[in-house]
Amino acid sequence: MNKFLDEAQALFEYTRELRRDFHKHPEIGLKEVRTANIVAKELSNLGIEVKTGVGQTGVVGLLEGKSPGPVVLLRFDMDALPIQEETGVEYASENAGLMHACGHDGHVAVGLTVARILNAHRNDYSGTVKLVFQPGEEGFGGAEKMIADGVLQNPQPDVALGLHVWNEKPVGWIGIVPGPVMAAADTFTVMIIGRGGHSAVPNLVADPILAASQVVNTLQSIVSRNVSPLKTAVVTVGSIHGGDAFNVIPSEVVLKGTLRSFEPEVRDLMVKRFHEIVENVAHACGCDSSIEITSITPPVYNDPEVTGRVQHVARLLLPTDTLDTQSMTMGAEDMAFILNQVRGCYVFIGSANKEKGLSAPHHSSKFNFDESILPKAAGLMVASAVEFLGK
Repeated sequence: MNKFLDEAQALFEYTRELRRDFHKHPEIGLKEVRTANIVAKELSNLGIEVKTGVGQTGVVGLLEGKSPGPVVLLRFDMDALPIQEETGVEYASENAGLMHACGHDGHVAVGLTVARILNAHRNDYSGTVKLVFQPGEEGFGGAEKMIADGVLQNPQPDVALGLHVWNEKPVGWIGIVPGPVMAAADTFTVMIIGRGGHSAVPNLVADPILAASQVVNTLQSIVSRNVSPLKTAVVTVGSIHGGDAFNVIPSEVVLKGTLRSFEPEVRDLMVKRFHEIVENVAHACGCDSSIEITSITPPVYNDPEVTGRVQHVARLLLPTDTLDTQSMTMGAEDMAFILNQVRGCYVFIGSANKEKGLSAPHHSSKFNFDESILPKAAGLMVASAVEFLGK
């Protein structure tokens, strides 16, 4: 098994070069044309059967072993974010306003490295590896689009595996957790509708700014006073906009944000209380309201049996690393849609290195990670895939 790690290490320059190229040329969700073309070319050059345009810009490669057997899906996301990069690195984004600020550039590079290693060992395993390079993970519904285009059919996977470089943890840490590991995510848009007018005569208006302020404060009581202290939930208002002039009370205010939870009953409670608070607080301030809540992803759920086997592989392959089997995150991931239909495991690879100045959080304009973890990620994905393929 250690040979896979050695082979990934031998391909480090290849992986890093790919990662930096993708980093310099980030593409937003469902527009990953250049990235997808490179992926398709690299896979085709290996003799792997390739299908493009899956879920709009997704790429799927089918890698056949020596004989029929289990089907293992390996998923790697490709999209960047609408962020202006401020890292100052030599391979910084050349596309204004776009940046790989979540590590997906590394995921694609790891995926292509995994393809090279598994291709070199075609005669060592039975079954099929389905290499899925997914577009639009960052809120564009990429996983759902690929599923709608049949990515989970012909052949149907028996196991699905994915990974994420993780700057919340240092190099040398691996998170492989059974059960729910990432939260369900909902987005909301609230409009508080009042009656605008001159700021000098507030008694003649219905102030939506005052109502919105009360709503923001009271929404925090959902987690602190409605959800059990033994459960986990998040309510975050991330955007508030109303008015443009210092002496005018506007007629409306718009709030946007997210709800996060792990359990359906907790989500149902949050949505119920959300409506009650917004509607009643707005009404008490003389305003009306409208609410739109949209489900983005369900929780990411790791199958315990599959996860146990991946943990076993990690212990053998990376014995000196810290294996965390309990950490969870309120972050969300549309890998959840795949894992809702195929038992599998989603792995986190610690990638922060404070000594190198590589510890900025995901979605930060200064995000970057320690590239030394790329061979580790590739080796672990290869070894995990082989664990579930026939011998």
